[in-house]
Amino acid sequence: MKSKYLGIVLLVIGVALAWWGYNIYDSTSSQITRAVSGDTPIEAWAGMVGGAICVLVGLLKLK
Repeated sequence: MKSKYLGIVLLVIGVALAWWGYNIYDSTSSQITRAVSGDTPIEAWAGMVGGAICVLVGLLKLK
């Protein structure tokens, strides 16, 4: 039963992290930085990738 609760928590955290990472990626300052130098902020990648990993682990815990 604890595994299911952990899965739900990981799903919620994963969605929040992915959303946070996308907000950073889509921000005006990030768009200007990408246009000038072509670099994406590491915080955006960390949020989106970390969120995806948390969602995947959470889904595995729910099975």
